[in-house]
Amino acid sequence: MNVNNARQNDDRSLSDEAFRKVVRSWIAENYPLAVRNPPHRLPFAEVKPWYMALSRRGWLAPGWPVEYGGAGLPITKQLILAEEQEAFGAARVNDMGVVMLGPVLLRFGTQEQRDFFLPKVLSGEHTWCQGYSEPGSGSDLASLRTEAVRDGDEWVINGQKIWTTRGADANWMFGLFRTSREGKKQEGISFILVPMNSKGLTVRPIPDISGGKELCETFFDNVRVPVSNMVGELNKGWTVANALLGFERIFIGLPKQSSYALNQLEMQMRRKSLFDDPVYLEQYTRLRCDLEDHIALYESFIDRFERAGSVGPEVSILKIHQSELFQRITDMLLAVSGEEAALLEPVRDNQDIFPAGQFLIARPATIYGGSSEIQRNIVAARVLGMPRA
Repeated sequence: MNVNNARQNDDRSLSDEAFRKVVRSWIAENYPLAVRNPPHRLPFAEVKPWYMALSRRGWLAPGWPVEYGGAGLPITKQLILAEEQEAFGAARVNDMGVVMLGPVLLRFGTQEQRDFFLPKVLSGEHTWCQGYSEPGSGSDLASLRTEAVRDGDEWVINGQKIWTTRGADANWMFGLFRTSREGKKQEGISFILVPMNSKGLTVRPIPDISGGKELCETFFDNVRVPVSNMVGELNKGWTVANALLGFERIFIGLPKQSSYALNQLEMQMRRKSLFDDPVYLEQYTRLRCDLEDHIALYESFIDRFERAGSVGPEVSILKIHQSELFQRITDMLLAVSGEEAALLEPVRDNQDIFPAGQFLIARPATIYGGSSEIQRNIVAARVLGMPRA
């Protein structure tokens, strides 16, 4: 048994409380302090030392099966890993290959695809972005028009994607492409993997409201990729996409953003002695209770996912609650910060508190991954069975 396998067995055998202590200590000893609490998501080159440290420890893909390089940890321990990184102020790594592509390949990919791509995610050789949204095809994703036409053993792709998060920093894209115009629009879509260095592929960054540059638009001009890069069946990419959206909404529903923001709110209130004010104390307590409710909700979804291998459309509730709670917490953080709320940098005497940064990060949370309006429509129609307008 190698060292990593022995560690993984030890990790699984620990109680959650003991595991949390191990994680907290390991992060403090191994995290590069120069990139603690970054105001924006860092490019892969800057966060790679942390990415590789997690990979070596076996914690980069804690939920993957051990035979594919994961840790095979139960969801409670995966949640502890996420919580402790967020509480410490660890930079978010380029995780789309881990939390989105990995589960898709494990469920829909061929053995050859799993053997080729999964190790390269863990080694940092491949970093991934998502090619879903297009101009005019965001909320109505099934209306996408970027086309992949088969030419012998290759797909020839033409069109445009937009809001390609980390597109300028990734070397591979997983995306949805129109491979047939017959039948219902959902029936002519395929899930294809595209190298970002392909001839004819152009990436342009889009500056966001917080000054970050992780959003991009991507143009395809006769981009050629092998037919073997298709995951799942031809014209059945919508099935793959729905599974991936479930993984994405579970990931977006993680309590870590709200937990981190609430921690900043608590620190700021202590700095300003606001816990002595009954009005502020009541507002903070309500948010704390809402976060505890969300943690319980999240754990219930994960328990169902682990038992069934998937979740239904009700997972939209998780995304709605997390994103809106995150915004409410940062609204209060901004309100209690006074003149410090106008700073586009952390407060001067505590680099762990960045009110404006958290507020701006929370603004698009109710839009990306499916807007709150779309999520409510899904719950109404597919969970509650209400008639469509």
